Amino acid sequence: MEDLFIFFYSELRKIDLSFTRYLINEIDWEGRLSAITGARGTGKTTMILQHIKQTFGNSPKEVLYVSADNIWFLGNRLFDLASDFEKQGGKYLFVDEVHKYENWSQEIKNIYDCFSSLKVVITGSSMLQIYKGNADLSRRAVHYFLRGLSFREFLKYDQNVEFEKFTLEDIVQNHIEIAGGFNEKIRPLPLFNTYLKQGYYPYYKSDKQFYLSKLANTVNLILEMDLPSVETIEMYSIRKIKKLLWIISKSVPFTPNITDLAKNLNVSRNSLLNYLTILERGGLINLLQSNTKSIKSLAKPDKIFLNNTNQIYAFDTNKPDIGNLRETFFYNQLQAICEVTSAGKADFTIDDKYVFEVGGKNKGHEQIMGLKNAYLALDNLEYGFGNKIPLWLFGMLY
Repeated sequence: MEDLFIFFYSELRKIDLSFTRYLINEIDWEGRLSAITGARGTGKTTMILQHIKQTFGNSPKEVLYVSADNIWFLGNRLFDLASDFEKQGGKYLFVDEVHKYENWSQEIKNIYDCFSSLKVVITGSSMLQIYKGNADLSRRAVHYFLRGLSFREFLKYDQNVEFEKFTLEDIVQNHIEIAGGFNEKIRPLPLFNTYLKQGYYPYYKSDKQFYLSKLANTVNLILEMDLPSVETIEMYSIRKIKKLLWIISKSVPFTPNITDLAKNLNVSRNSLLNYLTILERGGLINLLQSNTKSIKSLAKPDKIFLNNTNQIYAFDTNKPDIGNLRETFFYNQLQAICEVTSAGKADFTIDDKYVFEVGGKNKGHEQIMGLKNAYLALDNLEYGFGNKIPLWLFGMLY
């Protein structure tokens, strides 16, 4: 255990507290069992180490952080570590990358049941489902999901310019006033264009020149490492899923023909729908469902998008389609706080209340004419007017 503490203290001293993610203040760190999931690269490890450093300092004795892929666990059990730690007065155990530890769910359940004084935080892949595995943790763990940087967070991280977050109702009702406050401090449009290309994953800052190639490699790691550690799946299926993602990346956003896609991949319809679900849970695509809530709509998405605009640039070596970028950004940011479904005449329905059409600054009202609570989310606008709202403002929701 001594080696684990030495590694933990070494990592803690490297942590910078100048920028923290939105989720750090929303987690109940005093809960008995918290599960934090999120796509690879969103910053889960940094966030929990920042919390530890902020709360307990650089060398806390009642806290232990471990990564489940540490070589130490090749000859030692997680449960035994928790037992020894608790006997020595340990109170807070943080287990990172828990999905890389075999039989993790059963041992975490046993730790929860046996050591009531121990507060446990686990992190894992966004593919991780805490109710799957040998033990159902859904009744024990409080689950939190960490997304990539919002445009608001990007401005703080990249420019050290801080803005409060707004609700969707705030933006709809007061967007002119809100945009005015932003434009007094920054020119949002050039920064917004930068964010669309390289601003969603915090690691972009370490090497901007090779960020997109690193992002492409991250996608590969999600499919080749994270997926097999969470799902019982053969390499044959992983190759099929890779091909499906490649097809999607060349076509998004598009209305899928499930029969044709399944035939192209030489898989069954059910396998294809399962592959789509896996890609969505992995933070690689977003599936837009119909708001009719029919049984059919729950199985077949109306549209498929890549998860975020940075992925579009990583997959497309040519100039990406601007319409695709706009819709992908809007969907990505809104789904963080709302239920987003497809709309009949326009692009998106939000919480069964608002209707949005996304486009460029010269887009007209034709597609939302006669619709209640209908708005235009328009690119290349510093200020809006009436029901025309600058697209970048929807990056201020979290």
